[in-house]
Amino acid sequence: DGGDLVAKALACQKAEHMFAGMPCGIMDQFISVMGKEGHALLIDCRSLETVLVPLTDASLAILITNSNVRHMLTGSEYPTRRRQCEEAALALGKASLRDATMAELEVARSRLGQEVYRRARHVIGEIARTAQAAQALQDRDYRMFGRLMVESHNSLRDDYEVSCPELDELVAAALEVDGVYGSRMTGGGFGGCTVTLLEAEAAERAQHHIQEKYRGTATFYLTKPSGGARALSL
Repeated sequence: DGGDLVAKALACQKAEHMFAGMPCGIMDQFISVMGKEGHALLIDCRSLETVLVPLTDASLAILITNSNVRHMLTGSEYPTRRRQCEEAALALGKASLRDATMAELEVARSRLGQEVYRRARHVIGEIARTAQAAQALQDRDYRMFGRLMVESHNSLRDDYEVSCPELDELVAAALEVDGVYGSRMTGGGFGGCTVTLLEAEAAERAQHHIQEKYRGTATFYLTKPSGGARALSL
């Protein structure tokens, strides 16, 4: 049942914390155990409640583009970002940035270092964008969803500072293609992948254009929402 799935996800997170030494969140583990075909998953990281959001439009495609680069910053930078967010929450008198508003952050700006301020601005903005994105998917408003993806990438690049030139290049190239709704980095940053929402008929030309514009060698994966980790019969 749902409780068993939550327990499984938490056990996976605990393993990453204790044995890999990475103070990760819960998103990867939740989608791995709770993913459902034809749906995105909205996760409340505080209550651990989830909402399945239908994503079944056959005219859409989701393109994952691997930059095939990995800058060796990820291990140290993730804990640093987490500490900076905790510092901002403490300065705002909040248990978590989840409880803070952008207006409260602006009032406290003079008490925060510029870097900590930017980290908090990203997190508070991203929480709002996530709720808006879920509603946009429900409404099948893919243009709005795409705009939110781009806003998210820009914030990850400028405020959270976890993007890199290769990811920025891939996103910029994708956004030049007709039929692309939005694109952004995904994962821990400093390399890795981008995710692009686009019309299915645009997938082939998007891949050609991105590879043409990208200075490195990209690898592409056309995907669709599927079930979580499970045994497969081959």
